[in-house]
Amino acid sequence: MLPICIKDTGKYGRGIFATRDIKNGELIEISPVLTSSKNDWKYLEKTVLYDYCFTWGENYEHTAIALGYGSLYNHSYSPNAMFTNNIDNLSIDFYAIADINDGQEITINYNEDPEDKSPLWFDVIV
Repeated sequence: MLPICIKDTGKYGRGIFATRDIKNGELIEISPVLTSSKNDWKYLEKTVLYDYCFTWGENYEHTAIALGYGSLYNHSYSPNAMFTNNIDNLSIDFYAIADINDGQEITINYNEDPEDKSPLWFDVIV
């Protein structure tokens, strides 16, 4: 059973929360993905899925929609988790990069690198 659940954050809409203590370095979730080619992006960006897509591929030439909880983690410039694109497994793997307490929201940096403070396509709520 996964150590996470979906709850309303009270600030950002839905988010992912720990249902038990999670240790730094622990695998939180393996989210299978559906991938699409760069040519499909023009269609995806006109839908609600646009905000839930990940870049995908060796050179980020594709997009992916994470299944499971994968597309519901909220962004933070001070995340307590990170993700890696597992190209061979067709999944996005989420790992704790800090100890996460039971009940705490789990956040990732949408820029992939937990320390990357580059602007995003939306205004970040602090």
